Amino acid sequence: MPDQPIGALPTGTGALALETWNLTKRFGSFTAMDRVNMRVEPGSVHALLGENGAGKSTLVKCVAGFQRAEEGAILLDGREQAIANPIVARSLGIGMVYQHFTLAPGMTVAENLLLAGGQTPAVIDWCAQRAELQAFLATTPFRLDLDARPSELAAGEKQKLELLKQLYLRPRLLILDEPTSVLTPQEADEVLGHVRTFARTGQCSVIIITHKFREVMAYADAVTVLRRGQAVHHGRVADTGPQALAQAMMGDAANASPPAASAAATADTDNPPGEVALQVEGLQALGDRGTLALHGLDLSVRRGEVLGVAGVSGNGQRELVEALVGQRPRLAGKVQVLGRDYTATRAQNRELRVRSLPEEPLRNACVGDLSVAENMALRDFDQPPLSTGGVLRFATWRSRAREWIAGYGVKTQGEGAPIRSLSGGNVQRAVLARELAGEINVLIAANPVFGLDFAAVAEIHARILGVRERGGAVLLISEDLDELLELADRIVVMSEGRIVHETPSAIAERHVLGAYMGGGHDHTPHQEAA
Repeated sequence: MPDQPIGALPTGTGALALETWNLTKRFGSFTAMDRVNMRVEPGSVHALLGENGAGKSTLVKCVAGFQRAEEGAILLDGREQAIANPIVARSLGIGMVYQHFTLAPGMTVAENLLLAGGQTPAVIDWCAQRAELQAFLATTPFRLDLDARPSELAAGEKQKLELLKQLYLRPRLLILDEPTSVLTPQEADEVLGHVRTFARTGQCSVIIITHKFREVMAYADAVTVLRRGQAVHHGRVADTGPQALAQAMMGDAANASPPAASAAATADTDNPPGEVALQVEGLQALGDRGTLALHGLDLSVRRGEVLGVAGVSGNGQRELVEALVGQRPRLAGKVQVLGRDYTATRAQNRELRVRSLPEEPLRNACVGDLSVAENMALRDFDQPPLSTGGVLRFATWRSRAREWIAGYGVKTQGEGAPIRSLSGGNVQRAVLARELAGEINVLIAANPVFGLDFAAVAEIHARILGVRERGGAVLLISEDLDELLELADRIVVMSEGRIVHETPSAIAERHVLGAYMGGGHDHTPHQEAA
């Protein structure tokens, strides 16, 4: 450990070198980060891998000033720094984009960008500021309406705004926590390509937390793997590969729990998809700003089939899901399940066996203050055996919840814990247990593995394919094209609220899908033959 004075770095614009030395963080008796050493070279992109709970977020939060380590040190350009809070981190040139949004929902995009600087003048010259912001946006691969509000933006657009907030401040060390979880591969390539170029100009160093090996191999210079709070692997990306990284992340579990096989690989050619289970015709719905978000959309999903819906975030996917599951009024069109009109009432969901895995399950599929057992009972609390003669049988709720907690590996203090106290992956497992119970005719899943780790992704993908293999129809809406290519039998592309392309996944080509996702088409749907 070099003997360096502690103090603020002089103001500069060049990329920072970061080093952590024996960094240790405890929460009570639990050691979240155990003597972690890591070095990030100036002007490099450094990937940080590990399962949920491995210590990745704890490490970067210590660097960004949101948490204080009990032991060890953080060095910037060789000098030890006491980063007491995010304000100190910001003054040192450290910026961070979090996995969970930190936007002011009632303010415009322009106001959020200015607010990020923390030194907003009492009187704002909006003419000059808008010109400056437009000039800044022109240097990035993003296009956002400066007058839009985050409450009106899709998840992918919110993620772009979070990154823009940090880029606008010209950081010297930029930390990205799952920055592409809600972006398509094309958007991700734009984002990461821009960030890598920014780093290689020597203006900034970058730490990226990701679960996508493709992104690590394509954009990172070096990688550190954490497992159970310890750094177990360091190295140059050029000297490693996805299999070695997975082994480092998972340890022995990497061999015990292989990822789910692709839909194409598991397809039974003797049992092709059956009757149409979900039929959508001429569906129209308004967006949050009162304009048409779905323009007469048509699609169908058969029994024993996964239909993947691809598209750049903000092209009507969220409105489609909400219109199907009853969270958004339908302006026009018809939705049928097994030939019967479907309006997403609770009785229809039970009778027709329609289930859903919505995006952001804690917000869309749970009541945060209710217990895990109570949330697991939301679908059938008034049905036998959970209710008899109008009397709710709470002991049965709790008993079943304990079985599901064990069966789905939900990590919780118990079935009585508030569901908001669980991690994102465990909330998703709890919702999965409820939604996948019993027979299913139609499953509507929207970004079902958003922000989850390597092991959770493989498990959830396997369970989704299990629905398909038992004869259910799965509508999978995802902004991760890799996920769709792995799981779907067919893929359709949504753009500007319309289906513009359809192809069997077995012959799908990434660049063709990307062209349609990016809007390089007319509004006439194009279909590729098998």
